[in-house]
Amino acid sequence: MYNEQKEQSYIHYITNCTRAHNIDNISRTKAYQNFFVDFPEIKWAFVASMVSRNAGWNMTDLHLPPFQKILSDKERSRLFMTYERANWLIFSDAYPQLLVYKLSLSSKKPMFYLLKEYNASQFMINEWYHFWKSNNQERLMIALIINEQNVIQTPVIKQPFFKHHVFHKFPYLLQDSLFMNAVILPTRSPKLYGAFVHDFTNVTKRIELGKKIAGIIYSPNIFPTLIEFALTNEHTGSRIDYEIYLNMTLPKSPMLRLLYPVISHQDIIRNDWSKSRGVKKKWLQHHNASTKKSDIGSAFYKKRNMLYAYYHLKNIVTSV
Repeated sequence: MYNEQKEQSYIHYITNCTRAHNIDNISRTKAYQNFFVDFPEIKWAFVASMVSRNAGWNMTDLHLPPFQKILSDKERSRLFMTYERANWLIFSDAYPQLLVYKLSLSSKKPMFYLLKEYNASQFMINEWYHFWKSNNQERLMIALIINEQNVIQTPVIKQPFFKHHVFHKFPYLLQDSLFMNAVILPTRSPKLYGAFVHDFTNVTKRIELGKKIAGIIYSPNIFPTLIEFALTNEHTGSRIDYEIYLNMTLPKSPMLRLLYPVISHQDIIRNDWSKSRGVKKKWLQHHNASTKKSDIGSAFYKKRNMLYAYYHLKNIVTSV
C-alpha cells in the first residue's frame, strides 16, 4: 500500500510539473535549459533548449513584414500551429522522461517503468535502463533525438491537416527548396553556428540534422560560447536575443508572448512508434560532425536579405 501511494505521488508530481512547464515555447525552452544546468550528463536537454529557441524565433518571424506580405493570415496561423504542436508534443513526451531520471537519482534506483504511464516508447524505456547502467551520455542523447523525431512523425508531419495545408503548400515547399530555414546556435559575438534545414518531412533527415546540431553544440571549441550565451540571454522568442551581437542593422522582431495566446492542446493516444516502425540501424550511428561549415551566420542573413528585397520589390510593384 505504501509503495502504491508513493508511486501515485511520483506520477502526480511528474504530471503536474510537465503541465506547468508545457505552457508555451518560452516555458519549455527554460525547462530544458534549467534541467541541463542541474543534470549536465543529460546532454540532449541542452540540445533541446537550443532547438526550442529556434522554434520560438520561427514563430515570431511570421509577424515580420515580409512574412505578413507574402503569406496570408491563414498560412501564417497554420505555420505557427505546426511549430507549436511539434514543440508541445516533444516536451510532453520528453520532459516526463527527464523527471523520472531525476526521481531515480533521488531514490537511488531506476524507476523508468513509470514511463509506461506516459506512453513512452519501449525503445526509450530500454535506453534509459541502459544509460543507468552504462552512463553512456552520447548514446542516450542520440536515442532521445531518434525518439522525439519519431514522436512527431505521425501526429504532426503525417497528420492529414498539417500534411495537406502546410507541407504540401507552396510557402513551405519554396522555403524548403531554397534552404531558407536553419537551426541557429548563437554566441555573444557576431559568430552564429548552426545548420540549414532541408526535407523536414523526412524523419531520417531530421534525425541526421539533430545529430549534426548536437555534434556542433558539443564541439570543445564551440560549446563554451553557446552555454555562455544561453545562461546570460533570456529566451523571449525574439531574434533580438542574439541579433544585438550582430554587426548589422535588422528589423526588430517582436517577443513571442506579446503575439500569441497560450494554446490548449488536445493530447492523443500515443502508439509506440518503435513497435510499429522499428528502429533503423543508421539512426543509431554516431554523427562525425565537421564544424568547418557550421559558421552559417552570413549565409543565413544573405537569404533573409533576399526575402526583404523581394518584400520591398513587391511593395513597389503593388503601389505603382
